[in-house]
Amino acid sequence: MPSLFHDTGLVYAEHYAETMNREVLPSLRRRCRFLTVSGAGRKPLAAFRYDADQPRGTVVVLHGFTECAEKYSELIFSLLRGGFSVLAYDQRGHGASWRDERIADISLTHVGRFQEYVDDLDAVCAQALSGMPKPWLLFGHSMGGAVACAFLEDRPGLFEKAALCAPMIAPQRGGMPLWAGKAMCLAAGLLGQSRKRIPMSRPWSGPEDFASSCATGKERFDWFDALRVSTERYHNNGPTFSWTLEAFRVTGRLLAPGAPEKVRVPVRIYTAEDDNQVLPEFQEQLAARLPEGRRALVPGSKHEIYRSPDAVLFPWWQEILGFYAGKA
Repeated sequence: MPSLFHDTGLVYAEHYAETMNREVLPSLRRRCRFLTVSGAGRKPLAAFRYDADQPRGTVVVLHGFTECAEKYSELIFSLLRGGFSVLAYDQRGHGASWRDERIADISLTHVGRFQEYVDDLDAVCAQALSGMPKPWLLFGHSMGGAVACAFLEDRPGLFEKAALCAPMIAPQRGGMPLWAGKAMCLAAGLLGQSRKRIPMSRPWSGPEDFASSCATGKERFDWFDALRVSTERYHNNGPTFSWTLEAFRVTGRLLAPGAPEKVRVPVRIYTAEDDNQVLPEFQEQLAARLPEGRRALVPGSKHEIYRSPDAVLFPWWQEILGFYAGKA
């Protein structure tokens, strides 16, 4: 019988769902320690700790907008197989973590200030990461990449390395000028609509369409889409005016004069070749200003590089594992 797993511990696309459901998830559940962290404003966050048998460090995993920690199960499994303990959590407004009680639509994603995400990460580090094996390493995708970058600028020295997957240094604007997008969101706030859905978004209505998704690996897409359909707390799919305004503002914060230059640790930024969610030129600007920054294009990928076909995913992830282990 052919191996179900690549040398990295990632799952071969053939029989992907079966392997994930019968091998990967049961293994992760046996290792998982569920923690409730008191985030910014004392809001409860759902965190998940996984201890490697002979750990050589700990990776903190930050998911992206409308995602959850469980979506990264394959990567977490691989990290454990590679000797890294893992700490992941659902960011506020996502998964099993706190959501604003004033928003009835569970598919709507809201944040008051982007800084809340950064303060949440600080709380997770203080309450859950302390005591886990060093070196402490970061992995962040999209919105999670922006949170990671802001944290590295605010708290230089806590983490030793960071890998950012298609980070949201600047979101796509749908052809709208930045000033117009900000003005729309500010006007909505003045009218008491900051927690309302932006006009371009629609409530979650069922399974996603692979062709228009951010994934290029259909087996990986199908596995999580089925999980998402069956799990109501994973039905996030659109932003409020407030979230959108904070996303527009994040670029100025992350690229402020002197901000990237504060980051004194190696950072790898991975740009998806066909990304329609974030603007890659701002990733390039960030990498150029980071003292130890390096950017690489990942051919054959969309925004969710970690949901690519085997031929794209395996070498990309192998490079990240080598970077964490000090081999790259």
